[in-house]
Amino acid sequence: MTDLNSAVASDFVRYYQEAAQKIHALVEPLTDEQIWSRPYPYGNSIGHLLLHLTGNLSYYIGTEMAGTGYVRNRPLEFTNPSHPPKGVLLKMFEGAIAMVIDVLQKQSESDWAAAYTAKGFEDCGDRFTAFLRCAAHISHHTGQMIYLVKEVERQRG
Repeated sequence: MTDLNSAVASDFVRYYQEAAQKIHALVEPLTDEQIWSRPYPYGNSIGHLLLHLTGNLSYYIGTEMAGTGYVRNRPLEFTNPSHPPKGVLLKMFEGAIAMVIDVLQKQSESDWAAAYTAKGFEDCGDRFTAFLRCAAHISHHTGQMIYLVKEVERQRG
């Protein structure tokens, strides 16, 4: 791995690890009931956002780069009525993060510029941009989770 290749891969790895730690810290103090509550009538639950982030990473990086064979059902990520417990949700999310890190660590210098397209990422262009978009996506939904946690805590008193 060249120095630039190594730096890009290790910085992405660090980002994804930190993002997972931040989400874990947000979710840890909540009960299963709180994770699945929808404090706003127009929004998502934290549980559904975790399913969505797991599906996003499992598809865009797992299926499209690692060849995992994961089949995504995006609408179900927001409507799944089964409501797995917090521990199961976190384990699924952490598994997706581990897979992303594995793929990142295997990137060669030429892999970053390799052509990349997927449903929803038709204009993505290359693998570097796919990793970057997935990282931005995690940040976006982490921000939503922060507000959801604050509202759950406010409602709890």
